[in-house]
Amino acid sequence: MTGTTSGIDPDAAAPRELYRDPVYDGATDPTVVRDAEGGWWMFYTQRRATHPDPGPDVAWVHGSRIGVARGDDGLRWTYAGTLEPTGHGLALDASGPPGVVDATHWAPEVIHDGTRWRMYLTVIDGIPTRWEGHPRRIVEYVSDDLSTWARRGALALSSDRVIDAAVARCPDGRWRLWCKDEAADSVTAVAVSDDLGTWRADGVAIGGRPHEGPFAFELGGSWWMLTDEWRGMAVHRSDDAVSWQRQGGADAVILGESGPPREGVQIGRRGSVVVCGDTARLYCFTHPWWNGSDLADSDERAHRRSAVHVARLRVEDGVLRCER
Repeated sequence: MTGTTSGIDPDAAAPRELYRDPVYDGATDPTVVRDAEGGWWMFYTQRRATHPDPGPDVAWVHGSRIGVARGDDGLRWTYAGTLEPTGHGLALDASGPPGVVDATHWAPEVIHDGTRWRMYLTVIDGIPTRWEGHPRRIVEYVSDDLSTWARRGALALSSDRVIDAAVARCPDGRWRLWCKDEAADSVTAVAVSDDLGTWRADGVAIGGRPHEGPFAFELGGSWWMLTDEWRGMAVHRSDDAVSWQRQGGADAVILGESGPPREGVQIGRRGSVVVCGDTARLYCFTHPWWNGSDLADSDERAHRRSAVHVARLRVEDGVLRCER
């Protein structure tokens, strides 16, 4: 592999990593769910971190499929393939690396609505070489088995620059979808639905400092939302999943630690939470061999590589605590 950080073997396992994508070593944005039989499924953005010729500039971040891994306990994972387009949706394909792609798939959100599975997928046409100037939309799919997904269509949300959906049923019985709205200075917008059939934009849920990757969950008698500020995750608390208050001061984050590249543990980035009784697991990703440089412009594939990590969450005296 070209591009290394001094004294580091980027092919080696990073300390405490949980999972690395075996195709392009670019597993990001993990979403983890459990099926009716107790099996664990991880859906993630398969960035093309080690692709030999991904294209110029930030093309390596685009042109991605959704990777899938499976396991029995949520701690040991086996690669299962990618979700590949079909005539009517997506289907799990384990045949090998994806071929020519004409769209970018990012940041899947997967929920069970009580009857079937639903996926809310960020879709971008083509393989952009720049961050800005390209519409992003959130498209809904449905499935009965987590392997074959039928396309329902794009959602009408707050703008045509929305990514990173998170969906949950809230205490008032209504469904809410939170997402990053890049047209609104990259804050968290929210939409509301009574039946998951139609959505109504409902303003800004989390404002302030730009961020992405919202994820909402209930733990310890409160609702919590995590947002990725690219320097760790901000924590927000709510009693009703409608009005949110930041935990700590304006600069407070969890998983904000960043050590020398040789230690392989860097700041935690966008992820999802699985509640396990009184505690929860936070699945997130890092760039283990990152040296603090601008990842988008980095020519070193070692810096682009990413790994999924897991951290433990618990509520203590009304405060969400996080332990790597």
